[in-house]
Amino acid sequence: MPFWRRNLYILMVCQFLVLGSMSMIMPFLPLYLQEMGMTDQSEVELWAGIIFGANFLSAFIFAPIWGSLADRFGRKMMILRSGFGMAIVIILTGLATSPIQLLFLRLLNGMISGFIPASIALMSTCTPKEKTGYALGLLQSGAVGGSIIGPFFGGILAEMIGYRYIFFITGIGIAIATFVVLFLVKEEFQPQKKVKEKRNFFTDAAMILQQKKLIVLFGVGFLMQFALMGAQPLMSLFVAELHTPGGYIAFFAGLVASVTGVSNMISSPYLGRLGDRYGSERVLFFAMIGTAIFFIPHFFVGNVWQLLVVRFLLGLFVGGLSASLNSLIPKYSPPEKLSTVYGYNTSATCLGNLLGPITGGLMSGWIGIRGVFLIIALILFIAALVLKLGFHVRTPNRHKPSALRAG
Repeated sequence: MPFWRRNLYILMVCQFLVLGSMSMIMPFLPLYLQEMGMTDQSEVELWAGIIFGANFLSAFIFAPIWGSLADRFGRKMMILRSGFGMAIVIILTGLATSPIQLLFLRLLNGMISGFIPASIALMSTCTPKEKTGYALGLLQSGAVGGSIIGPFFGGILAEMIGYRYIFFITGIGIAIATFVVLFLVKEEFQPQKKVKEKRNFFTDAAMILQQKKLIVLFGVGFLMQFALMGAQPLMSLFVAELHTPGGYIAFFAGLVASVTGVSNMISSPYLGRLGDRYGSERVLFFAMIGTAIFFIPHFFVGNVWQLLVVRFLLGLFVGGLSASLNSLIPKYSPPEKLSTVYGYNTSATCLGNLLGPITGGLMSGWIGIRGVFLIIALILFIAALVLKLGFHVRTPNRHKPSALRAG
């Protein structure tokens, strides 16, 4: 077996463990705040958005720095740094007793995070170019598979042992995945050759930000994550509004999160192959259009069963978003600065992850959670338009696959 394929399978399993562990508690963050003694509903919604987004504020700042270090010292080292660091911080999060402590630990977690971006960068550098879309799609399937199992078992565990102990299980799961990477993943990393031109973090940033295609991708990534994360911390509250059978709010909140992941996992490898054949920019464009369309029915659902169907259909298109975006980045990045570029892309998506939940929490107080879904659909349509104009995406089928190159 080629070592890149072996790395792919190992990292797919590791991302499954990491995302499965982390997603066990995230859908229930508002309920965790209520357990701490917060009773006012509007206050819970606001704090949930702030704490949920705090992780992404520090990640937004530090992601390019970790990316630059990965180009100098290797991507595997960044995976290990992030994995062991997050395991410790998340275990400490289970000991938090106030929203302020929870906020601080989420900021710290974002500062040391980067397991997923470093894994993507490692696979992008060791995978044959004609297999990149497939490899990143399969890698995303592993991550999404974890996001399926995590909320489902998190909902069961929340009913059995409470929210606090799930943090301890999460930390242990991430530590196990990191040890697997330590002993099994192989990276053929060669340090950058010294160049006469004096370069530093800021000169590299200036060089990267001069690439117009990369700026478009960063902008699309921001809008995409801003939209997708806008309602994420509100979903368990929305499920509660739908009067779940038997009153099992935590269980059905986890199930709603999981069903989207099921369809996402199914579609990601298939859409990745389509990206390798017809162009990742086309797959990304149509995936955003489909995602926008299926956010609209969220406004009209009347019970949790209807919501489950809509979320499943939504996930079929969401599966083509991140993998397609990540497949496009190596095409326009200097090879020796690929991890740095991924770092900037992570910053853009983290900014969306930061502002999306905060904005969604604020807007839900004005227009309701249902109204937020319509705003999300509009933002995704705008993101698709930005991509089409920036890459001149050709939609007719008469063009030959070989001629379909980005831009």
